[in-house]
Amino acid sequence: MNFISDDILFKVEKPARYIGEELNSYKKDKSKVDIRYAFCFPDVYEVGMSHLGTKILYYLLNEREDTFCERVFAPWPDMEEQLRKNNIPLYALESKDSLKNFDILGFTLQYEMSYTNILNMLDMAGIPVRASQRGEDDPIVMFGGPCAYNPEPLYDIADCFVLGEGEEITNELLDVYKEFKGKSKKEYLKAISKIQGIYVPSLYEVSYNEDGTIQEFKPTEEGVPKTVKKRIIKNLDDVAYPDKLIVPYAEIVHDRITLETFRGCTRGCRFCQAGMIYRPLREKKTDTLMELAEKLIRNTGYEEISLTSLSICDYSDIGNLINSIMEKYKNEKIGVSLPSIRIDSFFVELINEIQKVRKTGLTFAPEAGSQRMRDVINKGVTEEDLIRSVSSAFNSGWSTIKLYFMLGLPYETLEDAKGIADLTEKVVDEYYKIPKDKRKKGLKVTASAAIFVPKPFTPFQWVAQASQEEVMGKVYAVKDNIKSRAISFNYHASKVSFLEAIFARGDRKLCDVLVEAFENGAKFDGWSEHFKYDIWMNALEKCNVSGDFYAYRNRSYDEILPWDFIDIGVNKKFLIDENERAKRAEVLPDCRLGCTNCGVNVNLEGKCFEGALFNKVQ
Repeated sequence: MNFISDDILFKVEKPARYIGEELNSYKKDKSKVDIRYAFCFPDVYEVGMSHLGTKILYYLLNEREDTFCERVFAPWPDMEEQLRKNNIPLYALESKDSLKNFDILGFTLQYEMSYTNILNMLDMAGIPVRASQRGEDDPIVMFGGPCAYNPEPLYDIADCFVLGEGEEITNELLDVYKEFKGKSKKEYLKAISKIQGIYVPSLYEVSYNEDGTIQEFKPTEEGVPKTVKKRIIKNLDDVAYPDKLIVPYAEIVHDRITLETFRGCTRGCRFCQAGMIYRPLREKKTDTLMELAEKLIRNTGYEEISLTSLSICDYSDIGNLINSIMEKYKNEKIGVSLPSIRIDSFFVELINEIQKVRKTGLTFAPEAGSQRMRDVINKGVTEEDLIRSVSSAFNSGWSTIKLYFMLGLPYETLEDAKGIADLTEKVVDEYYKIPKDKRKKGLKVTASAAIFVPKPFTPFQWVAQASQEEVMGKVYAVKDNIKSRAISFNYHASKVSFLEAIFARGDRKLCDVLVEAFENGAKFDGWSEHFKYDIWMNALEKCNVSGDFYAYRNRSYDEILPWDFIDIGVNKKFLIDENERAKRAEVLPDCRLGCTNCGVNVNLEGKCFEGALFNKVQ
């Protein structure tokens, strides 16, 4: 066990990130468990502690008597400096033991720009960053999460990848680990490669064409599957979910109870990777959620419940669920929050009920400024929907509105981009249509634009990212067309988005680039104050890799993509057809209005599972 002295903690900005011992954290006798598992989140404590997947797997693994799961987060540079200066390896919060002492390190991949933090965390524990250079005494390193759906840029960092939902699959991995403990890593990895949802990159090889595209991707050994199929939980009511959550000493990003209502999405937005990879829709019953809410309130002391999913307003019993929670806990002043709401006046009224005591801000996501672009991306909302919603909000006393957009979408014109300014101005105009005695003073409308990054397993996976020059031209077009002082406009850095696009659709050649950038100081690349663009450009040049090849190139439909060996249940033909419909600005209806034949109803065991209530639309 490391001793982290007060002298060190006094020198860092937020010492509560590094001490552990929080309410509901697990304490186990290390000598009485067979497996020591470190759940690693490659970002700071307050971000990682807000992540639902971390909470679920931490609880799930610690419910096993044979396993002690501990947490590890990326130390901020001030703490890293102290640890390195004092020769203290990166440690897990529960035991303060070095990562090197664990059997398995499980990293979650939420964002491409956190990859260098993974390498830094391994390095701080004295573990070689490359899997090919690690020995038998080093831990097994496994990755999961949404970015694992293109694992290739990390092929020589991970021993294996978990593709799909981890609740069942992680238990299977640990069961096999117990069987193979004491045997070689290679034997263990070959054994788990046969488990559905596990990809072991060292058991596959890739060859390339002269133009840099992939010629062939194949297993190197007999019995290793050619295709890796994602794993899903069929019935969310039956799966383990924490009945207690760790209550941190320091404020975290989402410092409240998180209640997952369903997985999957039926909307079919063409830009959204999560909407494709998490299909099919599976809901939890309201009774299940009410039982969980009661346990979590009792075990944490929190006074707010956040209802979460990809599109929370699509939960089929949302009104009843919210009213049931509010009625049951009205005397205890338990609040309910929704991460964002659908552009629908019904949900504005629902939010009014939730926030009668204190109105904060409302967030809507039109995604695009023009109706043509909203049809291109299959957003399924109109300008009239938005105006009706904000009018309802202003009438109810709201005065702070946030609007989320994307710039650089496929098939977007400069006029489409200007539409962001036009639409935001119309929101302001709607405010002034409300009688003075009804509207609240202090109008503030924030329009935020993310730079679009094409992602694997979406209809836009074949489309080139818009160049930085093109994107900045559209940014200035929006800025120049905003007139109202009530509007503030902000956007994400296009250089970061360029790197994100490279790694989102990269292949194995990017692994060398990642290691090179890390060795030259890249870390916390998702944080603007630490992002160093020049380091990345130098790494690409030194490794003779073209960033433009991955970010700015249109792919043909017959090109072998780095992630083509993964089966998410959605047919490739469906994605191709959707891209063609996007070019024509054709809308595909919500799945709940009738099956759109994406493939999951056939490929994932013959049906869309119970809970996907296609005919029950709010």
